[in-house]
Amino acid sequence: MPYNITLIPGDGVGPEITEAACRVIDAAGVPIRWETVVAGEAVIPEYGTPLPQYVLDSIKKNGVALKGPLTTPVGKGFRSVNVTLRQELDLYANVRPARNLPGIETRYSGVDLIVVRENTEDLYSGIEHRVGRDAAESIKIITRGASLRIARFAFELARRQGRRKVTVVHKANIMKLSDGLFLDCARQVAEEYPDISFEEMIVDAMCMKLVQSPENYDVLLLPNLYGDIVSDLCAGLVGGLGVAPGANIGDGAAVFEPVHGSAPKHAGKNRVNPLAMLLSGVMMLRHLGEMEAADRIMAAVIRVLEEKACLTYDLGGSASTSEMAGAIIAAL
Repeated sequence: MPYNITLIPGDGVGPEITEAACRVIDAAGVPIRWETVVAGEAVIPEYGTPLPQYVLDSIKKNGVALKGPLTTPVGKGFRSVNVTLRQELDLYANVRPARNLPGIETRYSGVDLIVVRENTEDLYSGIEHRVGRDAAESIKIITRGASLRIARFAFELARRQGRRKVTVVHKANIMKLSDGLFLDCARQVAEEYPDISFEEMIVDAMCMKLVQSPENYDVLLLPNLYGDIVSDLCAGLVGGLGVAPGANIGDGAAVFEPVHGSAPKHAGKNRVNPLAMLLSGVMMLRHLGEMEAADRIMAAVIRVLEEKACLTYDLGGSASTSEMAGAIIAAL
């Protein structure tokens, strides 16, 4: 029986990289019935929102979605589509691996870590208001239930993948109640996993340590805001957002998406590197239990990167998005 998977092509370059990723996944022989639903800027005139209810309904029905980048207006207008998706579907765990890939040169080596970010609360709860004319206030929400849940997710992921250490990242020296609660929950869960090392790191020190010696870290556990920032920092260690996949996982659904934005200036030019989208698809296949297909795709990606014969401009080549996808398919 084929898997029924919601496909959200996205805005800007989204449709191009989504098509490329789907071609590779289909070529790997995984039986998938893609259910394409449109979200983002294109549907606002008709539905009055970038995230119509039919998109949520499709993901709830299928349980898994592969999503291209979506544009959210800055500073005004609509609430972030990504934040809304995560909260509406209770996708409480944001998972962002960062590892060095052969053929992608950076100043770092030996990086192989995973950022696990709480995805539903903190300052991203979006609870804010004006205080008079000249001030505004945002409310930081940290709850015991959400903190215990994401900590247990991080330790379970570490154990499942045979990883050695979980580092909880916080600012409890200043935000003693909110970050203090998150830290206490991480300590409590850590006691249940004596086989996994546990350490604590203040967020500013963590950023310094990551650019000094990222090879020393394995699984990072963070609240929402710090996780958003640190995960981009980690992407920078291994080549940038163009090679950074991501997943948003809950108990009832999972949405896999690249970390980078919609890059509207490149839309329709068939020139953007599809790796972040494809690697998100590989994460999706592993989530489905399709390990053999995921391993084959990764081997093909590594071969194409090592040969350097068919790479897009941002990877040092001159190939188009579709040509690079074709080369990965040929390497399968």
